[in-house]
Amino acid sequence: MGNTCHKGTKSCFNCRTNFLAELEEVIEDRMKNRNDNSYISKLTQRGINKIAQKIGEEATEVVIAALNETDEEFLSESVDLFFHLMLLLKYKKFCINDVIKVMKNRNEEND
Repeated sequence: MGNTCHKGTKSCFNCRTNFLAELEEVIEDRMKNRNDNSYISKLTQRGINKIAQKIGEEATEVVIAALNETDEEFLSESVDLFFHLMLLLKYKKFCINDVIKVMKNRNEEND
């Protein structure tokens, strides 16, 4: 009964969503306001082919880690893959909520 999150919200799910929204804002800012010291700026300047290639590399690293590495290394590689996917989504003018909407629609269709 009542709020369950340490931030006073109904659930901690909103906190996690806010973190992803904040990360998306950082990605968008670094894409718009180019900075030679920013990994995001450098990668997006190289274009969609390089971003997509990076996702392929990260996906391969996730598979290798899942099969041969520790759980910690697997999660670390998963974070890298997820981050680069978020970057590609922003590059294509989408956000993580667009992906979530599709997932929810698929779930509702399968009920």
